Amino acid sequence: MHDERLYARVSTKDGRQDTETQLIALRDYCARQKWTITGEYVDHQTGGTSKRQHFQRMFADALARKFDLLLFWSLDRLSREGVAATLNHLERLTGFGAGWRSHTEEYLGSAGLFKDAVIAILATIAKQERIRRGERAKAAIQRLRR
Repeated sequence: MHDERLYARVSTKDGRQDTETQLIALRDYCARQKWTITGEYVDHQTGGTSKRQHFQRMFADALARKFDLLLFWSLDRLSREGVAATLNHLERLTGFGAGWRSHTEEYLGSAGLFKDAVIAILATIAKQERIRRGERAKAAIQRLRR
């Protein structure tokens, strides 16, 4: 038996976006898999920071091993903090013993044939992101010195 949790996020509260659209599809998917949903985390704010109430509670629950798998609509609904931070979030979930899966990106999950390849690609992109950030900082310092 699996205990699943769902995570949904929209960045606006003006009615143009609605987490219920995501949640309906996630619930239907779990029902087809015969998975038991034991909780839902819903945030209505930017994914550019991890300082989101339900996002933080989700990690606390993962650490306490309150669920087996986190299902989210897509990776950008989980986080928009950049590749390195997002990869860190996925690795934290895995380290806490919680699996994870993207509903709309079938290749993106903590289990399955492509798991290692996807993680390797994300890690490579994260490394390049760090290098570019370092290059920009170095260029800014050089400019200030001139």
